[in-house]
Amino acid sequence: MVRKNRIQHSRIKRGRSKKIIASKKGTVPRKEVYKSLPIRTIGSVIQLIKFFLKLILSFILGWIVRGAVIIALIVSITVLYYKINLPPLSEMLDARAKGSVILLDKNKENFAWRGEQFGEIAQANKISIHLKNAILAVEDKRFYRHFGISPRGIAGAIRINLNEGRGALTGHGGSTITQQTAKLLCLGIPYKANNWDSEAQYEANCRQSSLWRKVKEALFAIALELEFTKDEILTLYLNRVFLGSGSRGFQAASQRYFNKSATSLNPAEAAMLAGLLVAPSRYAPTNNLEKSQNRANVILGLMEQQGFLSAKSAQHFRENPAKLSTKASQKAGGHFADWVMQSAPHFFTSKTTEDVTIETTFDPKIQQAAEDVLENIFREKVDPKSKAQAAIVIMSPSGAVRAMVGGRKLHVAGTFNRSTQALRQPGSAFKPLVYATALEQGYKPNDLIRDEAITIEIPGSGTWTPQNYEKKFNGLVSLTNALSQSLNIPAVKLAQKIGLNNIGQISMDMGIYQKFSTNPAIALGVSETTLLELTSAYATFLNDGIKVLPYGLEKLSLETGGSFSNKSLSSDTNRILRSETAHNIVYMLEKAVSNGTGKKAKFSNWEIAGKTGTTQDARDAWFIGFTSEYIAGVWMGYDNNKPLIGVTGGGLPAEIWSLIMNKIHADIKPQPLPKNKRKLALFPNIIDSEYQPQIRQQGAGFIDKLLLTIFGEE
Repeated sequence: MVRKNRIQHSRIKRGRSKKIIASKKGTVPRKEVYKSLPIRTIGSVIQLIKFFLKLILSFILGWIVRGAVIIALIVSITVLYYKINLPPLSEMLDARAKGSVILLDKNKENFAWRGEQFGEIAQANKISIHLKNAILAVEDKRFYRHFGISPRGIAGAIRINLNEGRGALTGHGGSTITQQTAKLLCLGIPYKANNWDSEAQYEANCRQSSLWRKVKEALFAIALELEFTKDEILTLYLNRVFLGSGSRGFQAASQRYFNKSATSLNPAEAAMLAGLLVAPSRYAPTNNLEKSQNRANVILGLMEQQGFLSAKSAQHFRENPAKLSTKASQKAGGHFADWVMQSAPHFFTSKTTEDVTIETTFDPKIQQAAEDVLENIFREKVDPKSKAQAAIVIMSPSGAVRAMVGGRKLHVAGTFNRSTQALRQPGSAFKPLVYATALEQGYKPNDLIRDEAITIEIPGSGTWTPQNYEKKFNGLVSLTNALSQSLNIPAVKLAQKIGLNNIGQISMDMGIYQKFSTNPAIALGVSETTLLELTSAYATFLNDGIKVLPYGLEKLSLETGGSFSNKSLSSDTNRILRSETAHNIVYMLEKAVSNGTGKKAKFSNWEIAGKTGTTQDARDAWFIGFTSEYIAGVWMGYDNNKPLIGVTGGGLPAEIWSLIMNKIHADIKPQPLPKNKRKLALFPNIIDSEYQPQIRQQGAGFIDKLLLTIFGEE
């Protein structure tokens, strides 16, 4: 009864609510309205929402599936395209766009490389097992288990990058060896000069590291995996990687650093080569052996962790690290090699795609002697803080350059060469060319000239009063004495007498090609030249007055069999000076060493001729001289033209010259110089404004022969 009353009461309330809503719209709270909706209506709304969500989800999933299918199709087509267009394995092994140059010394031994050197093919199944293990340990320990890309490796690289505070894709890349090979192959795009502004642009394109580039490399890696076996891919990698010091591939690097094949490397050597992969220039053992050995120790640790080496073996090779071969550690002749490359036909050394072999005049023993002496002199006699530089050139009388030092840094390549590129004032070392010009006009070594104060009017520049080094005058002196004592005033007076243009012509004919000044001070060596030019000019005196062209290239041979010989340079017969003039200058220069400013150049049992040179404020110091076997030039100075302190041509340069020449003549039987041995003090002429010499014909006259019989020879 009670329940029935409640039901009726409830119905009455609902009726009232309807009336209220109908009679007073907008006055009932919204929640009351919702409460009044039937439950069936709410359920319908929910069902409708679910329907739309399912519809949207199915639409999205449909597009995802379609997109995945499209992406899979694109990936498949791309991989297939890469696979179809892959050339044969043999055509991809050599990564070089141009050939390399091998330089051989006079004994036909290799002493330098230029360009990227490529050795024999390194086969993955034939190289040292230690090298193979070292590469896998450091680069891709799962190489034989993945399909070209390694999701685990990529995830690990992203985790490391994030932990190190970098972007997820910045730093470690997680690339497999196959992906690295794809990069080395530049996605199969070969270098063609017509398609690129430069080779550098092509290489920069190959080294891109954008996300899109990495995607393409991953697809190319899959194509490689489909086309080649794992060992074939590893073989590609072994031969295409750059390993520093011009070495392309592990075979070339093994020969370059250890002078052995990649098949016979021990664990220490293998670890050192594998350590170069991350930064070949930084870790190259020829640049910093200790740094390279430290890097190798890291690789040995990885090999131990991954079971490639026992703990005992790893420790043994840490304690006995790899060392460079003797040839690699010497790195001799860098400046000489650069000079030969610059003087050789440009097409053969820079443009050809063939490997080139150049036979040169280089003598490693002479080079070593020059380097040893220079290092000792600077260590023992020069302030360690000094920035002074030095250069040395040594050649045979024919012009064949045997050694060249272009600066105090000896084991370099591609740097500034002070022997061939530094234009410096020669000072008094130029005076022999002035006296040679005078002798060509008929003057004689015993002719007299007055060493006295003079003032010269220079048009447009006022007056100039030259002075001797010792600030005193010597009265009448012979030309021989004036040259041997390096007196300035006689040289200036003589130059005025014989004509500055004539001196300029003789110097150019003898191989000094720089712009010649017509200033009266030219007699004192104010026109610039290089050490190589001046040294080769002195060679003309030793070569009987016949011009000597310095050369370093004997023969150039192409891989395909073509060759180019440089014989024409060594057989030049262009006479510049009369034989008598050349012999007289040799005589005068011998006096400059035996009795003059070049005394420090003397060494036992050999006749020596030469001349010192010191410029104003001692900014340059020279000694150029020769024996019957070799001509050598030494220069010292600062690159910024700062004055040397306490150094003259007759000091350290002459001493360096003497020490080097003594070493390289040690096993040679002494021979006399080709000089005139007449008694030259007979009937000298005094050179003044009235005197005009007459060129005497070759051969002595009756009076000369009679006097020679009476007085004999010196």
